[in-house]
Amino acid sequence: MKSLNSKLLQPVLDALPDGVYITDAEGITITVNKAYEKITGLQRHRVLGKHMKDLVTDGYISKSVSLEVIREQQPITRVQTLKGDRKIVVSGNPMFDEDGKLEFVISSVRDVTALLRAKHAEEQLEQILTVRKEYGIDVDVHTDKAGVLTGTNTRLCYKLAEKVAPTDVKILIQGETGTGKTLLAQFIHDNSLRAEAPFISLNCAAMPEGLIEAELFGYTSGAFTGASVRGKEGLLDIANGGTLFLDEIGDLPLSLQAKLLKVIEENKFLPLGATRFKTTNIRLITATHHDLKVAIAEGRFREDLYYRLQIMPLDLPPLRQRQDEILSLLEHYLTHYAKRYNTQKTLHPETSEVLLHYKWPGNIRELMNLAERLVLITEHTEILPNDLPESIRPLMTHCDPYSSESLKQQVSNLERELINNALSLYGSTRAAAASLGINQSTLVKKRQSLLATRNDKS
Repeated sequence: MKSLNSKLLQPVLDALPDGVYITDAEGITITVNKAYEKITGLQRHRVLGKHMKDLVTDGYISKSVSLEVIREQQPITRVQTLKGDRKIVVSGNPMFDEDGKLEFVISSVRDVTALLRAKHAEEQLEQILTVRKEYGIDVDVHTDKAGVLTGTNTRLCYKLAEKVAPTDVKILIQGETGTGKTLLAQFIHDNSLRAEAPFISLNCAAMPEGLIEAELFGYTSGAFTGASVRGKEGLLDIANGGTLFLDEIGDLPLSLQAKLLKVIEENKFLPLGATRFKTTNIRLITATHHDLKVAIAEGRFREDLYYRLQIMPLDLPPLRQRQDEILSLLEHYLTHYAKRYNTQKTLHPETSEVLLHYKWPGNIRELMNLAERLVLITEHTEILPNDLPESIRPLMTHCDPYSSESLKQQVSNLERELINNALSLYGSTRAAAASLGINQSTLVKKRQSLLATRNDKS
């Protein structure tokens, strides 16, 4: 105790750039240094001799790391909120005597308020959402480096996208959630004349109306309660000279649709609280999973904006219509995640067959999640059908790689079950064939062949 209050130790503590807070084993404050006073605004004489519980009760701090260290007898790191809105990171460490008894708790303190403000002010770091690696890898679609987006339907879509990329034509990408709309938008930007300028993405369905408006158009000082005193640039400012990608444009509120229309028509916008218009030079790409014509009929989307946005529509098909990509996508992401988790995984032929006929309602995003899950939970190198989630496994209840039946017999069993399930679900051979990605005549022939084989066995 005396050594900590000595004339020698206090100057050493005061010379440290980080705040230091020391309590005894009971939680009584022994000393703090000058950096702590500066960071927190709490003067040494106000806390000396006080119990940490009292400081929490009096509202000086939101919670006590020292008390947690005393209770847990191990190092603890927490974020504390001081009076007002100041945030500090506190790392508490126990100090034991020679008998292993807790003697002191020494906490180091760093102010992260300044870091948070710096991040807020640094618009590029705060607002430019990195979408180039949305799928967790660096995929170069143009050269098919990853070898995954090579299906006929996708290739045609990307070929058209590459053709219009060098222009500034407005593009509306339509496709279900998880089909890779952001990746396609990034591809267009990368192959445009604006490739060296920013690519900025905003999901219109991810935030409330007021926040979207502030993010998109920016605001001036004092524009609304809680606004930064310095104001804030909007994405239209940050994307100037580059590409602005508005995902889920169908969820953009009507009031903001009118403001966006002015941007498209005049390249001008008015920040919140401003009295003068600002100009911008952006390439606008939008995307949606909604049927915007239905939204127009229901009064949820402006017809004039729709025709401004879809000068060049691009339809990105769902994964169930891209069966020629499924296995290459699975192999690619299995390899990717296996490398990340330092393991090796392959698909058993039966497993590949099941996944090839799965509907993938979540599209590529669901496939990625499944690949990572299989890499993590599968104990053996080869992924068997029984390793698949319950939502997929009902399709292959009779699949058993270690069955005495031959592979050909087991594949026939699987085919029969898939066909029967599809017929039961869709009610007609035409609809069932479409769901399985084959034509009606093929389904009928396969069904007859499988029935004949089964009758021969019996």
